[in-house]
Order: sequence, then structure tokens, then C-alpha cells
Amino acid sequence: MNPVVTSKEEILAASRELIRTRGWQAVNIRAVAAACGVSVGSIYNYYDSKSSLTAATVESVWCEIFHRPSAEPADTLACLRWMYERMAWGAREYPGFFSLHAMGFVHLDKEDGRRLMEQTWQHIRVSLCGVLRRDRRVRPEAFNETFTPEAFADLLFSLLLAALLRGDYAPDTVLETVRRTLY
Repeated sequence: MNPVVTSKEEILAASRELIRTRGWQAVNIRAVAAACGVSVGSIYNYYDSKSSLTAATVESVWCEIFHRPSAEPADTLACLRWMYERMAWGAREYPGFFSLHAMGFVHLDKEDGRRLMEQTWQHIRVSLCGVLRRDRRVRPEAFNETFTPEAFADLLFSLLLAALLRGDYAPDTVLETVRRTLY
């Protein structure tokens, strides 16, 4: 066994691979240590508990699924299509990740897990809002003081979460709603 893990990234990569191949139940300190070829103590140098490892792994999976595209989406519709494609990829790559249990279990453990998830989700909402603001196709009167780009981004994010829970990766209805609302 190697005496030291070289980075948190290596630990998270091993954790993600365990999820892909054996499911969420396989992510624990001993299994991750074995996958990394290190002692259990080496994992504890980076994560003080299974819940902190799990929270970091969840964040890592979300970041992998919704990594920034190489080119900025041309408009809101292109952004949403990309997000639904990434959701479908994530569902294939990480079976069960989007189930209600996978989305809610971090809330049962540590406040840190909840904070990490909220940061990740906030990043997605902010990105959606940015795309809405840059979209030159949006009608000037589409937004007002109460129906703001931020409010619409929150609505779109809620629809994305609902789609994740349902396993519905076909964006046609959402895209048509966006088209009618904004353009």
C-alpha cells in the first residue's frame, strides 16, 4: 500500500468510481482506502468522517455532471438542452444518484453536506440567470420588477430538479414553455 494519498481529487475519483460500479452503499472510508491503495488513516487525513467524505463525493459528482461546457451556450434554449443532456449522462454514469434518497441523504448527516449542495445548486442557478441575461433573443418586456431573470432561473432550476427526480430527461415541454415565455 502507498503510505499517502496524493490528493483529495484522487480520493474523490475513487469514490465516484465506486458509485459507478457498486452504488452509493459502497462509499465508505475502508472501501475508498482500498480503492486508492492506502491505509484508512490516510483517508482520515482528508476527511474526518464518512459523512464528510460522502458530502464531498456528492459535490464532486454534481460538479462532474454539470461541468462548464467548452463554449458558452448561445441562448437559454441551448443551455437547457445541454443541462438535460448532462442530466441524462449523469443518470447513465451514476445510476440512482438523482433519486430522492441520493438528493436528500446529505441533509441527514452534516450541515457541511447541506452547505456544499447549496453551493453547487447556487452555482447552477447563477449560471442559468447569466444565460438568461445574455440571451439576445429574450423579448425586452419578458421580465419586470416581480418576474425577474433570477425568479425565472429559480423556476427553471426547480423544473430541472423535478425532472431529475422523475428521471425525465426529455426537455421538450420545458423548452416550449421557455420559448413561449421569453421569445
